[in-house]
Amino acid sequence: MLPFANFSNDREQQYFADGITEDLTTDLSRIAHSFVISRNTAFTYRNKPIDTRQIGRELGVRYVLEGSLRKSGNRIRVTAQLVEADTGKHIWANRYDRDLADIFAVQDEITEAVTIAIAPAIADAEQQRAMRKPPGSLDAWAAYQRGLWHLGKFGAEDNTLAQRFFQQTIDLDPNFSGGYAGLAIAKRRGVQRQGLLESHGVLELARRAVLLDPNDAEAHTRLGFMLSGQGDHDGALAEVQSALAISPNLANAHAVLGQILLCTGRPKRRTVSVHAGGGVSEQSAV
Repeated sequence: MLPFANFSNDREQQYFADGITEDLTTDLSRIAHSFVISRNTAFTYRNKPIDTRQIGRELGVRYVLEGSLRKSGNRIRVTAQLVEADTGKHIWANRYDRDLADIFAVQDEITEAVTIAIAPAIADAEQQRAMRKPPGSLDAWAAYQRGLWHLGKFGAEDNTLAQRFFQQTIDLDPNFSGGYAGLAIAKRRGVQRQGLLESHGVLELARRAVLLDPNDAEAHTRLGFMLSGQGDHDGALAEVQSALAISPNLANAHAVLGQILLCTGRPKRRTVSVHAGGGVSEQSAV
């Protein structure tokens, strides 16, 4: 995450660019298993020529998020782009044009929009990176990404491969929560396809994932999904609320929340609010 540049004629807008940089650094650091360089480190690169390959080597990062700001009258334009450090390839880019009626509201809106877009872009890039590696040379993270790739295919053969890669993840790193959470989902699918009722330890795997990393929103979500499937909707709701407190924009958590609300007779659309301190509340939408 590099400091956003101020290309506006109004030099006072630098504080707006710095605010977006700081907020994005904070929000991106909440993505599970991500490494985001600190604000102070990032700002040492301000007003310097950008060489993504050099930055990647110096900071040990795979992706560089950079952007700029322009202001004209009461309009502001913010651009952002995500670049793969070692290749210079653009992974994602977007532009945001807004009115400056409330500068802090605009800053929050743009920060949220970028964060929501960045997470799946990085996840897809990581899976593509993992798929390029020979299976025998995979580390735990790459094996996990291979597992996710096959899990997303939903076929029986792919589900078997997903289980194999998630088990490889656990073998390579027994303390990596993602391997257990992924294996739990893959095994549950396998059981469903066979028409069996036995859990085959899937709930224990999901609980193990949360125990290993209580800050893994995906692990909480998958445990919530498991609990909901077993009829423990209160326990499922608590897990999903924990997931949303950690990662308010996690799509899977919102999907499981919707499932829980349907199963408990609350099919009306709900809004979920995340409060300071991590509390989550639901309100009926009008």
